[in-house]
Amino acid sequence: MPLLVVRHARAGRRAAYDGDDIGRPLSRRGRAQAEALVPLLATYRPRRILSSPAVRCFETVRPLAESLGLPIESVGELGEGHGPAALRLLERMAGETAVLCTHRDVATEVLEALAGDRVAEARHELRLLKGEVWVVQSSGSSLRIVDHLHQEPRR
Repeated sequence: MPLLVVRHARAGRRAAYDGDDIGRPLSRRGRAQAEALVPLLATYRPRRILSSPAVRCFETVRPLAESLGLPIESVGELGEGHGPAALRLLERMAGETAVLCTHRDVATEVLEALAGDRVAEARHELRLLKGEVWVVQSSGSSLRIVDHLHQEPRR
Protein backbone atom coordinates (compact mmCIF):
# COMPACT_ATOMS: atom_id res chain seq x y z
CA MET A 1 0.00 0.00 0.00
CA PRO A 2 1.69 3.20 -1.14
CA LEU A 3 1.87 6.69 0.23
CA LEU A 4 1.49 9.21 -2.56
CA VAL A 5 3.53 12.35 -1.85
CA VAL A 6 2.32 15.26 -3.99
CA ARG A 7 4.07 18.58 -4.44
CA HIS A 8 1.39 21.23 -4.72
CA ALA A 9 0.45 22.41 -8.19
CA ARG A 10 1.44 25.78 -9.62
CA ALA A 11 0.39 28.81 -7.63
CA GLY A 12 0.82 32.46 -8.43
CA ARG A 13 4.25 33.93 -7.71
CA ARG A 14 4.94 34.38 -4.00
CA ALA A 15 6.28 37.92 -4.55
CA ALA A 16 3.16 38.92 -6.47
CA TYR A 17 0.74 37.69 -3.80
CA ASP A 18 -0.49 40.34 -1.40
CA GLY A 19 -1.18 38.72 1.93
CA ASP A 20 -0.07 35.84 4.12
CA ASP A 21 1.57 33.20 1.91
CA ILE A 22 -0.48 30.42 3.49
CA GLY A 23 -3.48 31.85 1.64
CA ARG A 24 -1.88 31.96 -1.81
CA PRO A 25 -4.12 30.03 -4.25
CA LEU A 26 -3.35 27.98 -7.32
CA SER A 27 -3.02 29.67 -10.67
CA ARG A 28 -5.20 28.69 -13.63
CA ARG A 29 -2.47 26.29 -14.75
CA GLY A 30 -2.26 24.92 -11.21
CA ARG A 31 -6.00 24.22 -11.15
CA ALA A 32 -5.61 22.29 -14.41
CA GLN A 33 -2.74 20.32 -12.84
CA ALA A 34 -4.93 19.55 -9.82
CA GLU A 35 -7.69 18.21 -12.08
CA ALA A 36 -5.14 16.09 -13.97
CA LEU A 37 -4.08 14.44 -10.69
CA VAL A 38 -7.51 12.83 -10.28
CA PRO A 39 -7.10 9.98 -12.81
CA LEU A 40 -3.41 9.66 -11.92
CA LEU A 41 -4.07 9.10 -8.21
CA ALA A 42 -7.58 7.63 -8.09
CA THR A 43 -6.32 4.29 -9.45
CA TYR A 44 -4.37 3.82 -6.20
CA ARG A 45 -7.65 4.03 -4.23
CA PRO A 46 -6.35 6.16 -1.37
CA ARG A 47 -8.30 5.96 1.86
CA ARG A 48 -7.06 9.28 3.22
CA ILE A 49 -6.04 12.65 1.83
CA LEU A 50 -3.76 14.82 3.95
CA SER A 51 -2.61 18.33 3.12
CA SER A 52 -0.40 21.09 4.38
CA PRO A 53 -2.61 23.86 5.79
CA ALA A 54 -1.61 26.09 2.84
CA VAL A 55 -4.47 26.94 0.48
CA ARG A 56 -2.45 25.92 -2.59
CA CYS A 57 -2.00 22.42 -1.16
CA PHE A 58 -5.71 22.08 -0.29
CA GLU A 59 -6.65 23.26 -3.78
CA THR A 60 -4.24 20.71 -5.32
CA VAL A 61 -6.00 17.74 -3.71
CA ARG A 62 -9.56 19.12 -3.64
CA PRO A 63 -10.60 17.67 -7.05
CA LEU A 64 -9.36 14.22 -5.97
CA ALA A 65 -11.11 14.48 -2.61
CA GLU A 66 -14.37 15.48 -4.29
CA SER A 67 -14.04 12.68 -6.85
CA LEU A 68 -13.44 10.05 -4.15
CA GLY A 69 -15.81 11.52 -1.55
CA LEU A 70 -13.02 11.83 1.01
CA PRO A 71 -12.33 14.69 3.42
CA ILE A 72 -9.05 16.59 3.29
CA GLU A 73 -7.19 16.44 6.59
CA SER A 74 -5.15 19.54 7.41
CA VAL A 75 -1.82 18.36 8.82
CA GLY A 76 0.78 20.82 10.11
CA GLU A 77 3.59 18.29 9.63
CA LEU A 78 3.21 18.76 5.86
CA GLY A 79 3.62 22.55 6.05
CA GLU A 80 6.68 24.44 4.86
CA GLY A 81 9.67 24.06 7.13
CA HIS A 82 8.49 20.77 8.64
CA GLY A 83 10.58 18.21 6.74
CA PRO A 84 11.63 16.08 9.75
CA ALA A 85 8.04 16.04 11.05
CA ALA A 86 6.75 15.07 7.60
CA LEU A 87 9.20 12.18 7.48
CA ARG A 88 8.01 10.95 10.90
CA LEU A 89 4.43 11.21 9.61
CA LEU A 90 5.31 9.05 6.60
CA GLU A 91 6.91 6.50 8.89
CA ARG A 92 3.80 6.38 11.11
CA MET A 93 1.58 5.95 8.05
CA ALA A 94 3.60 3.10 6.50
CA GLY A 95 1.20 0.45 5.27
CA GLU A 96 -1.64 2.90 4.56
CA THR A 97 -2.72 4.12 1.16
CA ALA A 98 -2.94 7.89 1.36
CA VAL A 99 -2.23 11.08 -0.54
CA LEU A 100 -0.07 13.68 1.22
CA CYS A 101 0.26 17.14 -0.35
CA THR A 102 3.24 19.26 0.66
CA HIS A 103 5.86 21.79 -0.47
CA ARG A 104 9.24 21.74 -2.23
CA ASP A 105 11.36 22.11 0.91
CA VAL A 106 9.58 19.24 2.65
CA ALA A 107 9.77 17.06 -0.47
CA THR A 108 13.52 17.72 -0.70
CA GLU A 109 14.08 16.65 2.91
CA VAL A 110 12.00 13.51 2.37
CA LEU A 111 14.00 12.70 -0.77
CA GLU A 112 17.30 13.14 1.05
CA ALA A 113 16.13 10.86 3.87
CA LEU A 114 14.79 8.13 1.57
CA ALA A 115 17.56 8.23 -1.05
CA GLY A 116 20.31 7.27 1.39
CA ASP A 117 23.72 7.20 -0.29
CA ARG A 118 22.16 7.98 -3.70
CA VAL A 119 21.24 11.56 -2.69
CA ALA A 120 23.20 13.37 -5.43
CA GLU A 121 21.83 11.09 -8.16
CA ALA A 122 18.32 11.13 -6.70
CA ARG A 123 18.20 14.94 -6.46
CA HIS A 124 18.58 15.12 -10.22
CA GLU A 125 16.48 12.10 -11.21
CA LEU A 126 13.70 12.35 -8.65
CA ARG A 127 13.30 16.08 -8.16
CA LEU A 128 9.62 16.65 -7.54
CA LEU A 129 8.20 19.40 -9.74
CA LYS A 130 4.91 21.15 -9.03
CA GLY A 131 1.97 18.81 -9.50
CA GLU A 132 4.16 15.68 -9.51
CA VAL A 133 3.95 12.65 -7.24
CA TRP A 134 6.25 10.14 -5.59
CA VAL A 135 4.94 6.70 -4.83
CA VAL A 136 6.49 5.71 -1.49
CA GLN A 137 6.34 2.06 -0.50
CA SER A 138 7.09 0.59 2.90
CA SER A 139 9.10 -2.56 3.34
CA GLY A 140 9.26 -3.57 6.95
CA SER A 141 10.29 -0.44 8.80
CA SER A 142 11.90 1.28 5.81
CA LEU A 143 10.37 3.56 3.20
CA ARG A 144 11.54 4.02 -0.37
CA ILE A 145 10.44 5.91 -3.45
CA VAL A 146 9.36 3.31 -6.02
CA ASP A 147 7.85 5.52 -8.71
CA HIS A 148 7.74 9.13 -9.88
CA LEU A 149 4.45 10.13 -11.52
CA HIS A 150 4.54 12.91 -14.05
CA GLN A 151 1.57 14.57 -15.67
CA GLU A 152 1.26 14.59 -19.41
CA PRO A 153 2.60 17.87 -20.80
CA ARG A 154 -0.12 20.28 -21.89
CA ARG A 155 -0.14 21.09 -25.57
